[in-house]
Amino acid sequence: MRALGALLLAVLLWLPWAARGQPAVRDTAVVAEAFETPRDAWDNVDTPAVWHGPDGQHWLLSTAKSGDVIRVHDATTGAPLRRVGGSGSDLGEFDRPNGVAVIDDLMIVVERDNRRVQVVSLPSFEPLGAFGAPLDWHRAAGEGEDRLRLPYGLTVYESDNGTYILYVTDAFSEPDGSVPPPSALDQRVKQFRFTVENGTLRHQHVRNIGATSGPGRLKVVESIWADPAHDRLLIAEEKEGEAQIKVYTLDGTFTGTTISSEYFRHEAEGIMLYECGDTDGYWLTTDQSEESNAFHVFDRASLEHVGAFQGKTVTNTDGIFVTERAFGDFERGAVYAVHNDRSTVAVAWAAIAEALGLTRDCPVQSSAG
Repeated sequence: MRALGALLLAVLLWLPWAARGQPAVRDTAVVAEAFETPRDAWDNVDTPAVWHGPDGQHWLLSTAKSGDVIRVHDATTGAPLRRVGGSGSDLGEFDRPNGVAVIDDLMIVVERDNRRVQVVSLPSFEPLGAFGAPLDWHRAAGEGEDRLRLPYGLTVYESDNGTYILYVTDAFSEPDGSVPPPSALDQRVKQFRFTVENGTLRHQHVRNIGATSGPGRLKVVESIWADPAHDRLLIAEEKEGEAQIKVYTLDGTFTGTTISSEYFRHEAEGIMLYECGDTDGYWLTTDQSEESNAFHVFDRASLEHVGAFQGKTVTNTDGIFVTERAFGDFERGAVYAVHNDRSTVAVAWAAIAEALGLTRDCPVQSSAG
């Protein structure tokens, strides 16, 4: 009897661990990656973005948090092209670059430890300026409403007259690493507007965003993405045990809508939008895990869950990026996902759509080269 009791206890202790290794949603499809970039154990890769240049360039840009560089690969094949930057606080240098985004011919990089946003011109990689860092490093970190304390993720879109609207998540914590008190959570996201005219960067702080009470509170933040067509800002809540996606308006009001934690059994990460015309398309998010890394797809308009998939190789995914552009072998665009901090993989959107039965006929953006 003693042996039977010990066996039952062992089974009960094993079950929670076994459950963690199972797919987060039943019938998760498996989709093969098109390629993987060369691995680098030192760089600590976090977030990818893709730039489609006017002369046929297709560049995969990935932040290397430990390497303090932007890794540049061919987005069609994964072949390495160059490394940009280096450690430091001067323009053109980086200190733990985390989030990266591309809009028009600009690359925007969030540097956690320089506590700033740096704007870089493409394809030259010429730095145009930076903002967000304290003016005086002897002042308290984050002093002043437009100052960044521990920035991570970003999203950007163009409004009228060449003005760009930028949101940056700020995951500052208490000295002991705990979540700040509710009264401080109204600074979880900072909104800026900026312009670039004749090589000159001008910026302005617009507002701070974050509910201080109720289900809209943002406790641990990183991933964020905007959808101006639906007046939505999707923000990942990454606090352990509370992972979900919270939906705000572009002016920073919590809508009361969340994407359930049932899809994020581990950690909510990477949020991207695959646009299908002006208002249709799909949201893509990550449930980051070393054991059962999964990507969830939601309808753009209704936010209803339409499917989930895993790669054959990719695991422990931080950032992701989606492009709708047709180029190379990617006739319907591609998804790029960081693989275990060391590389980035590409997955053809056509393969994802086929696996999940996404039959909507989206207009394809053509690309030269």
